[in-house]
Amino acid sequence: MTALRKTGAYDRAEELRLAGFLFDEIARMSPDVEGVSRPAFSDIETRTLSFLEDFARREGLEVWYDAGLNANFCLPGDREAARYTVIGSHVDSVPFGGNFDGLAGVVAGLLCLVRARREGRKFAFPVHVLAMRGEESAWFGPCYIGSKALTGTLSASDLAARHKGDGRTLDAHMEAIGIDMAPVRAGKPLIDLSRIEAYLEVHIEQGPLLIGKAVPAAVVSGIRGNIRYRSLRCIGEAGHSGAVPRAFRRDPVLAMADLLVRLDESWATILAKGDDLVLTSGIVGTDPEKHAMTRIPDQVSFSLDIRSQSARVLDEMRDLLKTEMAQIERDRKVRFELDEELRVAPALCDAGLVARLSKAMETVGQEPFVMASGGGHDAAVFSAAGVPAGMVFVRNRNGSHNPQEAMELPDLLSATDIVHQYLMVAP
Repeated sequence: MTALRKTGAYDRAEELRLAGFLFDEIARMSPDVEGVSRPAFSDIETRTLSFLEDFARREGLEVWYDAGLNANFCLPGDREAARYTVIGSHVDSVPFGGNFDGLAGVVAGLLCLVRARREGRKFAFPVHVLAMRGEESAWFGPCYIGSKALTGTLSASDLAARHKGDGRTLDAHMEAIGIDMAPVRAGKPLIDLSRIEAYLEVHIEQGPLLIGKAVPAAVVSGIRGNIRYRSLRCIGEAGHSGAVPRAFRRDPVLAMADLLVRLDESWATILAKGDDLVLTSGIVGTDPEKHAMTRIPDQVSFSLDIRSQSARVLDEMRDLLKTEMAQIERDRKVRFELDEELRVAPALCDAGLVARLSKAMETVGQEPFVMASGGGHDAAVFSAAGVPAGMVFVRNRNGSHNPQEAMELPDLLSATDIVHQYLMVAP
């Protein structure tokens, strides 16, 4: 294993090799046909946390698991601190995903601890690094499961969501790995949130802005909230593709297409007014048991992911969705069915944290740059729970949630430098 030398001096080359070792070993533990797959609340996720635990103990760090069975790390003597700063992120991934989404934040936090430990220094404020389970929505539908459980905000509908593979509920999966589900079901926080001074998260950027700006890292100003429907259905009437004239058709596919075009037109209008919005339908399908080229389908199902930094815009889009569906139902003689709505409120990063992280960025020789986050993150959950939250993005080519994630290790260290500097001078 490559490790930082215990010289009391900082060695950049050794830290790069250490980061590479962590990423490479975890990638080897979680390969898939393409990329990596670390399902939420799975044995692979547990093995990843166990690997990080073994690494941290060898580095002389304290390690423990909280009531949500997330791994926690700190410098010796800081576990029982009355108040502390959390550096957190997740270790699960989407199916066939990249190795850096989530994991980069955990590695950055551990590098901060190891750097301080090797140099024999203490942070200005005690620091706990949190490696969480279950952030990705790909496996069950709800997102931010681990952080919602910690903050007591995991809902009954979240717990009833079923795994995309085996059909078992989230509740059953969490219980199966050993989590005491009674407090989770009761909506009780699993940690004392009043002890957390601030929550910081390092994450790869999931868009192209930092690549375009040619800068390695950025401070995040806020995080989009979202409204999600995992499976909407449009129900029409089956028929022969050549025998049913347009006037007599009840075609659910064309009705769905009509709806998505109307939403897209409204999206353009909202952007033209200066508001923030993104809209995605990432899952679309007719029943493979019944569909055929020559058959008008009787129904089609599709997902909908609506995101904005404005709670008002999210509310307006929900109202618009229902209005447009009602109109299309009348025009095309179909019926739409909405499943359970999943919502996460937009979150502004704490203004004081944004300012201090920007100052830290300047101190370590980087030009301060602040940007908004298009993707959602656990930081939004902690912010909604009353914990001041901040984020730092790392430049990453090719986006995220795919095997082509291309974060470079020197860029991760640039983001780590910002957080480490902040931790050394934070009030």
